[in-house]
Amino acid sequence: MIRVLLVDDQPLIRSGFRALLDLEDDIEVVAEAADGKEGLALAQEHLPDIALIDIQMPVVDGIEATQRIAADPALAGVHVVILTNYGLDEYVFNALRAGAAGFLVKDIVPEDFLHAVRVAARGDALLAPTITRKLINRFVTQPLNTGTGAGLEELTSREREAVVLVAHGLSNDEIAGHMVISPLTAKTHINRAMAKLRARDRAQLVVLAYESRLVTPRNS
Repeated sequence: MIRVLLVDDQPLIRSGFRALLDLEDDIEVVAEAADGKEGLALAQEHLPDIALIDIQMPVVDGIEATQRIAADPALAGVHVVILTNYGLDEYVFNALRAGAAGFLVKDIVPEDFLHAVRVAARGDALLAPTITRKLINRFVTQPLNTGTGAGLEELTSREREAVVLVAHGLSNDEIAGHMVISPLTAKTHINRAMAKLRARDRAQLVVLAYESRLVTPRNS
């Protein structure tokens, strides 16, 4: 059962998402919150698999709520998915840096929304190749962050290759095919790379790959 926490200051949005999720046999909405502060408390209480968090809310916004969840070792199993009306903008980039597993635009069709919840619950990043290209364009136009790339020297050549393929938006099965290894081995390479780079999830691994220039437009 996938346990979901809904955090949005608009009751109508929350009720709409809940109505969709409640129809699914493998998904359970465990709690709802109207701001990030309340959402963080409920995340600590219920330990959901997925926290669907609106990016702009009163009291504590989605970015700060994501940062607090990502910084809490007790919430390591909570995958944050940011909800936004605006698509890929500065707020979303900041949320991905903060530790979000991905983001969804609120006008997403129901089938895609339900699929996205299941993808996030598996620990996969909600970053399509089109989003990946926009991330590349965004990160290569800004200076490197101080300290970005710490741990890259610890990666094996195969782990580096796996990280680059993750940054291209490939799934574990696609990475396995490209590297001519099993999907389980591909997942192992990715998990080890995440541990060495202290990346919370695949989305943060993608951000680190671009910010450290492990992936650039020339090799992407």
